[in-house]
Amino acid sequence: MNDSMTLGIHRVWKDILMHKMNPSPGTLLLDVAGGTGDIAFRFINYVRSVRERQLQRKLKHRQNLSWQEIFESYQKDKFNSLGDSQVVVCDINREMLKVGKQKAQHLGYSEDTIAFGIRNVTRIDLALQEAYRVLKPGGRFLCLEFSHVSNPLLSRLYDLYSFQVIPVLGEVIAGDWKSYQYLVESIRQFPPQEELKAMIEDVGFFKVDYENLNFGIVAIHSGFKL
Repeated sequence: MNDSMTLGIHRVWKDILMHKMNPSPGTLLLDVAGGTGDIAFRFINYVRSVRERQLQRKLKHRQNLSWQEIFESYQKDKFNSLGDSQVVVCDINREMLKVGKQKAQHLGYSEDTIAFGIRNVTRIDLALQEAYRVLKPGGRFLCLEFSHVSNPLLSRLYDLYSFQVIPVLGEVIAGDWKSYQYLVESIRQFPPQEELKAMIEDVGFFKVDYENLNFGIVAIHSGFKL
């Protein structure tokens, strides 16, 4: 359904979020409203990729090592491929978490950001306060969420698509008109970019900014706990 609604672009949005986060080995991630683990798995793959490049650079600069020493060094670092990084997925929907666990097992995984979730909380200010509380000093809050299109013409076309097409897709693909009608209505009621930025600053975050994607259809907000 996500692929149908966004023509697959939601995958690009999540990739952009991960590159904006740019986690290094050792980063601890709390994935709030993590659902089936899309962000969590991207995080693991990203950190593993960084770790692999670090290992390759390390071995490249030690040209005098024997093949046995290279093998042993590689094997040692391979078992710590995340560099002590951990990700915890938090979601109110147990069924989605079950699917996420199944995906993790299928992908061979044995081991604070929020994406498309904060729009659904009753009190956004309290959710932001809790995000600030659980972060360690120096931690970063990232939020990927549907937002507001500023261009009037694009906004009208987006409204037409949202209200006339998305609920129909929801009925045809998921057998659920009401949930996707709620989705488009909740997006319109969600605070615009500058207002959400001010709310994030109000709870104590510093260096708060946001990046619009696809003309503001979604936005990534960022802030640091100092």
